Amino acid sequence: MSFVQEFKEFAVKGNAVDMAVGIVIGASFGTIVTSMVNDIIMPPIGLLLGGVDFKNLKIILKAATQDVPPLPAVTLNYGQFINTMINFIIVAFSIFIVVKGLNTLKKGKA
Repeated sequence: MSFVQEFKEFAVKGNAVDMAVGIVIGASFGTIVTSMVNDIIMPPIGLLLGGVDFKNLKIILKAATQDVPPLPAVTLNYGQFINTMINFIIVAFSIFIVVKGLNTLKKGKA
């Protein structure tokens, strides 16, 4: 079987198409979750903690220089890391709920 024929068989299988649709929907879902965390969840948390904007929390390891050419500061952006971790927790929890629901449906059919 030729490489092209083998690829055609793979590409038209239902699993490959389902996987492609899942990837596109997953990417869109990730964007929505990122916006929800950055624009809805983190501002009230920051407000409760005294007006902290998590995106700007960082530790400066080396200050920016005004030399020629100017060098940017070297920083550990732990606030952005906190946002990313919350994104991950929301996505993981959402996937858990979907899988749990699918497993419940499968048990009902068996």
